Amino acid sequence: MAWDSPPFITVCLPVRNEERYIKSTLMELLQQDYPSDRFEIIVADGNSSDQTAQIIKQLSEVYPNITLLPNPLQLSSAGRNVGFKNGKGDIFVIMDGHCWIGHRKLFANIANCFKRTGAQCLGRPQPLDPPDMTDFQQAVALARASKVGHGGDSLIYSAYEGFVSPISHGAVYKREVIERVGYVDESFDACEDVEFNYRVEKAGFKTYMSPSVAVKYYPRESLAGLFRQVTRYGKGRFQLLKKHPQSFSLSGFAPVIFVIGLFSLPVLGLIDRAFWKIYGVACATYLLIVFLASTKISMREGMRFLRYLPLIYFVIHFGLGWGFLLKLLKR
Repeated sequence: MAWDSPPFITVCLPVRNEERYIKSTLMELLQQDYPSDRFEIIVADGNSSDQTAQIIKQLSEVYPNITLLPNPLQLSSAGRNVGFKNGKGDIFVIMDGHCWIGHRKLFANIANCFKRTGAQCLGRPQPLDPPDMTDFQQAVALARASKVGHGGDSLIYSAYEGFVSPISHGAVYKREVIERVGYVDESFDACEDVEFNYRVEKAGFKTYMSPSVAVKYYPRESLAGLFRQVTRYGKGRFQLLKKHPQSFSLSGFAPVIFVIGLFSLPVLGLIDRAFWKIYGVACATYLLIVFLASTKISMREGMRFLRYLPLIYFVIHFGLGWGFLLKLLKR
């Protein structure tokens, strides 16, 4: 599809309790160098208990581009659908309430990428390095960007440009994608984007990835917050595997094996002492890998991060596996 005028862009923004970042995120979107009558921002609020909804409402009274709609299910999956179902865009862009863009060419770059590539979907890098982060947040970003902390074939922390699988990267869609693939599965509380993009790929749509449409995200600010986040991701991975068994990958299943081994080997050691030896070797190997990865990053980025990285790695690995097992046990 070719557009005679700048394509109309709908930004789908599911939020809940984002009072800290929501104003700055919305202002960056509103200040894009793009015709103001060619974009809209649909914010789906999931019953925020802070000042998020009030901030959005105040801005919407000044800027008609903003529409505040309820998301009673509170899930990000349902919030995305609020935007999909109510938006009038030629293009739909998924954003979160805690983003940082850093320039005014995002919408123009999105339109240009579609025009020059012929893709129906755009993938984008999502680096965790916006400004004004604490040392802990920077450490989370460094861990997540490493193979030990992220793994797989995802390029979301890279500067890669070219055609890719949408599964880990898709975040911007032409209307025709939604019309053919359908809406986001609202039974997902996490990995809803991966599940949707899995269907996008199966439908045969082309996905182009470009750093020019990158959006930066703020990492969690504490180990507890990080654990809650990755546990949700683990639950989402179980749902994804249950719905699409073909999506199984050994690297994605590794955290589950890690958690099972962490608890089962000591118990088996009560039956046969050989399992204690296996447990000891496995723990020593894991600690060595984490220590080497943490040291390598710290020597490159700053030794202040060494105090955080080993625990961050453990929380990521344990949380992903724990969430998967919790969902498996239907708790």
